[in-house]
This record gives sequence, structure tokens and C-alpha cells, in this order.
Amino acid sequence: MAEHEHTNHLVRETSPYLLQHAHNPVDWYPWCEEALRRARDEDKPILLSVGYSACHWCHVMERESFENAAIARIMNEHFINIKVDREERPDLDAIYMGAVQMMTGSGGWPMTVFLTPDQIPFHGGTYFPPEDRRGMPGFPRVLMSVARAYREKKEQIRIDASTIVHALKSSAEFETHETGLTAAILDSAADRLMAAFDSREGGFGSAPKFPPSMPLTFLLRSCVRTRNDTFLAAVEQTLDKMACGGIYDQLGGGFHRYSVDHRWLVPHFEKMLYDNALLSRVYLDAYLLTKKPLYRRIVEETLDYVLREMTSPEGGFYSTQDADSEGHEGKYFVWSAAEVLTVLGREDGDLFCRYFDVTPEGNFEGGNILNVPRPAGLVARLNGVSEQRVLEIVRRGKELLLRERERRIRPGRDEKILTAWNGLMMRSFAEAARGLGRSDYRLAAVAAAEFLMSRARREGRLLRSYKDGKARLSAYLEDYAFVIDGLISLHEVTFDPRWLKEATGLADLVVELFADEQKTGFYFTSREHEPLIHRPRESYDGAVPSGSSVAAAAFLRLWKLTTEERWSLQARSVLESMAASMAHHPQAFSNFLCALDFYLAPVREIAIVGDPLDEAAQRLLAEVSGRYLPNSVVACGLSGSLPLLKGRTQIGGAPTAYVCRENVCGAPVTEPGALGRLLEGPLPSRSEDS
Repeated sequence: MAEHEHTNHLVRETSPYLLQHAHNPVDWYPWCEEALRRARDEDKPILLSVGYSACHWCHVMERESFENAAIARIMNEHFINIKVDREERPDLDAIYMGAVQMMTGSGGWPMTVFLTPDQIPFHGGTYFPPEDRRGMPGFPRVLMSVARAYREKKEQIRIDASTIVHALKSSAEFETHETGLTAAILDSAADRLMAAFDSREGGFGSAPKFPPSMPLTFLLRSCVRTRNDTFLAAVEQTLDKMACGGIYDQLGGGFHRYSVDHRWLVPHFEKMLYDNALLSRVYLDAYLLTKKPLYRRIVEETLDYVLREMTSPEGGFYSTQDADSEGHEGKYFVWSAAEVLTVLGREDGDLFCRYFDVTPEGNFEGGNILNVPRPAGLVARLNGVSEQRVLEIVRRGKELLLRERERRIRPGRDEKILTAWNGLMMRSFAEAARGLGRSDYRLAAVAAAEFLMSRARREGRLLRSYKDGKARLSAYLEDYAFVIDGLISLHEVTFDPRWLKEATGLADLVVELFADEQKTGFYFTSREHEPLIHRPRESYDGAVPSGSSVAAAAFLRLWKLTTEERWSLQARSVLESMAASMAHHPQAFSNFLCALDFYLAPVREIAIVGDPLDEAAQRLLAEVSGRYLPNSVVACGLSGSLPLLKGRTQIGGAPTAYVCRENVCGAPVTEPGALGRLLEGPLPSRSEDS
């Protein structure tokens, strides 16, 4: 039967991942009451399959099993089949991934979990082949054995499953520790990170290597805090290696998901919005600290890629681009030497190939992933030409090959707009606008904020996902936290009080909807969320920072901008609950560590009294924005328009800057040079109270 003749219950969904399965012969449902009721009424186990659109092995399992009519018949006869996009429903993904990891010792996607009709997991795994293969049981064998076990051992399954639920609930409870919030936690964490550092290739650990944006951000802060340049050297080596590796798209900008090897050469080719948000930010921070031109170029190429390929006409940002095109992973990104020479000509093409490591043999399945194993100066010396000549050929060659690449069949793009990831990218655009003086980035950040506040909100509550004109699904802690964080950064580049007001209103909702009863932290789902087998927490930083760590960091920024102590108390309770974990597992708690660094640091409160559009005020702001000042907040406006500006006056009617600590300020200044000296010097103490 032709594929288009099948339809199932996914055909009404908006998620591209679910729609990919809407014509499978499997009778898929989305997670919904109708499916859950059928399982209860018919006393059938639920087969829950979780994945996402950019997942390579999800596509493989679909082709091999879900499009197989014989396998589909077994699934339809014995199970109620539910398909979930993990990016839309991270709550379900977190609960059942935890269960699979408890049952099997590992996890991943596609995730396949078998549940009782009351949603309790009793068996699971990840990818299953369509027949027995290399010691793995084939999917039909798994299906039949699970169906038989459910029929014949139902009571034992219920007993065993209740143990798993108890363990899941226990894992969501925080242990209380007496660990205080001290700089010793930061010192211990930084030392542990450095012990895991790969001094040859950068990054941490061995293959596969994921780009470590949050640990690098923490090490940058550690360098500033301790004045230990060893931390900066580790950051620079990692950023340099990634920027020159195949994990970075050398033609189009932006980072792929991770490297399958230890030296950043061969990536898993999908591109995720969140990786590019986080990585552009750490490259920006490194640029502001070192002024290294490479880092600025990577920031701009990455954000320009997002503007070009990942931005919707409405202002939101799309989620992912697939690894595959035309059924082959990486085909869109890989080149043969002959293709390069055809496009660029023999002379220029040959030099371009030497710079980007392109050979007739190739470095990936007979093709070439562009990477930069040696600097332009060395390539120039080895080939008897000037460095300027090499750089010009590289610049022109990249333009021509990118134009040629645009003619290829593109990888699929998941065009759903996720609120949390948009919050991350909004902050990245806002901070790059501020740090690099790019007005187009500021406009992109404003457009994203306008989109989220108007399209991804209903009756004051945020929604998780938007596509095809429709916003849906209750938002999670990370959605609120990432948007709040982005709005604060947007306020600090536009100085529009609207964005700070929106951030504060959403922060109030976080406390109302997500805070736990002991006031030690936050749940992942709101108190208004549908009941599940347990209410999960997100207690560590993974591929994206946890909602709890971002909420804590954002609340600390709100505290300094609004001078309201309640935000400090909320953040402190979260950090105290995580103190012991931060010190011992820094890679999993790096964003918590960044928040703790802010909490413990002497924070610069920078107040510029004047119209932000005034040229003299802009010169003062440029003095601030051109520096790496991780523990600072900045307000600009006329006296009294914000708490930080209250009581501050202008000198001689000119825009005037105050640098303060805990509302104690040094002498006000009107000249950029004088402000620069203040920012580089020690913060005022109480004896300097003006």
C-alpha cells in the first residue's frame, strides 16, 4: 500500500516529528486522553516512542520498523501506540528516560518504553533493529515477549513497576546538606574541570565530544575571579579547536550537534538552535575578554546563519536542522576535491583545498568535511604566497562554495518554535548586539521578544510550542526561566522598561506555579499541569542549562536591577539545595556554578543617567559593553525611571555614569575614559559612599 494511503491520529498535529509518522501503518496517537482511555478500557499496554525530528536513529527505526506493515500489525494488535516529540514534551521525556536508565543502565533516542494502562513503565530501551542483529533482539521479538509478559505476569509487572515509580519520585527529592555557599565550591569545581580537560584537543573527556559551552563559561568567570590564566588558556584552546574543526560549519556558520571523534573533526551533522545560542554567547564572552578577531567572526557567522536559515517571518526562531539529506548523513555539507576545483578553478581551488584539508581521498566516507588544521600564515609559507593572498582566496572561495551548496537539496528543518530555545537565542542576540554594536542583532532580539509575548502566551501564561499559526502545550520551568533571562538581557541593550516589567511578571509566575512546598527549588512542571505519574524536577545542566539554574541566575540579576531582596532569597534557596552537587560534579552543574559566582561576587551596578539615544550616553554605554563584565548589571535612563537610577543626578546636564556596589557608588563621571578606569579598578567600599 502506498505510504500516503495510511493516516493515523498524528495527522492533526503540528510537530514536524509527529507529522513524519502520520502516514505510518502504525496506529499512532499523540499523548492524549483518548489514547490513555483506550489503554484503560481495553487493558492494553502502551507502547510509548519518543524522539525528535533531527534524530538520525529515529529516522532509521521509522524506515525499518514503523513503515513495516508486518511489524505495524503486531504493534496495533497488542499495544496502544503513542508517539511523542521530546522537544514538545520534555516532561514525559524526562520521566520515562529516567525509568529506562533505571531499567537498562543507559538511555537515548529513539526511546521505546512499555507502560501499563495507568502510565507506569515496566520495560524499555532505545533503538531496536527490525530483526535479531549483533546480539540485539529484533523489534518483533521484543513486542511479542512484552505482550506475552503483560498477559501472563500482569500482577508481577505491577509490583515491579511500582518500585520504579517510587525510585523516580525519590530521585526528584532534594537531599539537604549543610554545605554553605562559599568560594571553596567554585575553587573545587574549577579544579575538577581542569582535571578532566583534554590538554591536546580541548574540551573535556574523550569521544564523542559535545561542545562544552557552560563549563567554558564557568572557566571564563573563574579566570576573572582568581586571575588564573590557566583557566583562560583552557577556554581558548577549546574555542580555537572547535572553530577550526568540522563541528563548525566552515562555509555557512553555526555549530553541529557534537563530534564523534576526539578532535572535533567529524560531527553528527544536525544543527540545534540551543547549541548555537549557547556557543555564540561563550565566543562573545571570550572575544570581549581577549579581543581575539577569530571569536568575533565565529559569533557573527553563527548569528548570521541563524538570521539567514533559522528565523521565521514572524520573528521566532526554528528548532533544528536535520543531519540527513537525500537519505545520507552529512551529504549537504561534504565536498570532493573535484567539486571544489570545478567551482574555484585549479589555482585558487588548490590553495583553498590545502587550507581546508580537502584531499582526493577525503576525511569522511570518501568526501571532505572542511576544517582548518593549520593557520593561514603557515599555509602561505608552505605554498610560497602571501598570507593576504590565502585569506582572499579563502574569503572568495567560501562565498562561491556556499552559493553552490545552496543549490543542493537541503536537510529537513524542524520549523516549530520552542519558547525556551527562543529565550536562549533572544539573549544571545541581545548580548551580541550590545557587545558588538550590531543594530540588526538588537532588532532580531526585539522581534523575538515581541513574538513570544504576543504569540506564545495565553491569558498571561506562556505556551511551549508554536507552529503554523498555533501555540500549544503548557510551558515548563525552562520556558519561563529562559525567556525571563532573555528579556533581562534585552532590557540591558534597549533600556525599554517594558522588557524588565515583562521579566518581573513572568518571574512572579515562576514562584507561583513552580516553587516547591519547602521553598528549596522548582519543579519542572507547573502546578496547573496535567497529572503524571510523578512531578519531575530538573536538577542538573544538560544539553541546555536547567530551568532551575537559569531561574536562579535571572532572579539574581532582577535583584540587582530592582533592588528587591525577595529575588535574592529565591535564588539563594535554589543554590543552597545544589551546593554539594556543584562542587563534586561541575560539568553537570556549570550554569549553577555561574549563578553562584554572581551571588558571591561583588557585583558592579552601573547606572548611566541620561537618554539612551543621546550620543554622549551611547559613548558611556560603549565603554561598558565593550568589556567582559560577567558580574554586573546596567541601567540607563533619566533619574528615577529605575531603582538603580533613583537619586542619581547628572553633572552639568551631561549624561553621567555611576559605578556602585550594593547601592554604594564611587564618584560620578561624564567622560568615557574616566568610566573605563572605574570599571577596571576596584569597586567602591562603604567608606567611599557618595
